[in-house]
Amino acid sequence: MNFDLSPDQRQVLNALWQWLKYKSSTEHYITVGGYAGTGKTTSLAAFRSHLRKAMPKKRVAFVSFTGKAARVLKNALEKAKVVFPEDFTGTIHSLIYSPILSDSQEIIGWDRKKSLDYDLIIIDEASMVDYIIWQDLKAYGVPIIAVGDHGQLPPIHGNFNLVEKPHLKLEKIHRQAEGNPIIQLSMLARENGEIPVGRYGEGIEKLARDDYDSQEVVERLLRNFTAEILILCGYNSTRVRLNNFVRTTLGFEEPEPQPGDRVICLRNNHKKNIYNGMIGEVNSLQKDSPEWYFAEIEFEESTGVFKGLISVEQFNAANPRNFSQQRAKTLAGDLFDFGYALTVHKAQGSQAKKVVLFEERFKQMDDAMWRRWLYTAVTRAEEELYILG
Repeated sequence: MNFDLSPDQRQVLNALWQWLKYKSSTEHYITVGGYAGTGKTTSLAAFRSHLRKAMPKKRVAFVSFTGKAARVLKNALEKAKVVFPEDFTGTIHSLIYSPILSDSQEIIGWDRKKSLDYDLIIIDEASMVDYIIWQDLKAYGVPIIAVGDHGQLPPIHGNFNLVEKPHLKLEKIHRQAEGNPIIQLSMLARENGEIPVGRYGEGIEKLARDDYDSQEVVERLLRNFTAEILILCGYNSTRVRLNNFVRTTLGFEEPEPQPGDRVICLRNNHKKNIYNGMIGEVNSLQKDSPEWYFAEIEFEESTGVFKGLISVEQFNAANPRNFSQQRAKTLAGDLFDFGYALTVHKAQGSQAKKVVLFEERFKQMDDAMWRRWLYTAVTRAEEELYILG
């Protein structure tokens, strides 16, 4: 397949090739940052195509943090005809961890595999990778190319951000993406920190918050919530109100979580293969004690069914209890909350066909952080975007 590459894409690919040939044995990883629309995936496909011709025996593992991101990556690679029998494409977890089974063949934990049969690991959406998984990946001594969007927000807690200062950058918007209104709005957000009220395309508009018609439009969107809609905001207090509103419109009468409720995981638990930001649906729920539910939750990520204790008090709480003074009391189980509306920080690994965004700026945000917040929010949308200013 012929790849239509821009000059900066060719420059990045040449740098990756030089690193792989001459430096990867001593500099075991290299990071690539790329804004939305700069052709990160196209560049990865072109690199794999070139590698196949020059070094046909090289085996490559393409991985992403979430199952959804891994599926998107695999589809793009298949479209470019660069998925080869010797390669792997999937989640980081499925690449480097093996299940621990009980006598009844239930998964009770996960162990890191002793070795990997691949010559190169390529990580997509690398900004989501946490420090523990990064150390586990590096432990194999396999060269790693980590690719992510350096325009996004840094992690809300902790100071590890793999692509905060990438070795290589893609910053020129590819001409195939220039006509995409969502890409155009992402550029406005990243460069100006402001998106004017107006209509930018079919299903893409910025609404004035104090306009009555705008409020009607947003209320209609919320009342017609489906799994293909992502509702984003800034404040946790807004998130709680939006979650309660959507649950009411869906017919949930009790404030406590119920079977069928949409929930979000708020803390990584590597042994159970659940991660901060994963969205799932409650299959069953019962009170185990005043502090804990015993829950079965099925995830969109196709990682199977979670079974275990989840915190009662976390639901509709203003902040994740994981980072409160009561952290020690939360370690007996896991933390979940309602997942109909998310803060932009929590949504960094998510995308949806339709995004409804409530612009909310914290007083302590400087202009640079606000631009990152708005850019991250806008780039969660795949097809439709409604912003309430």
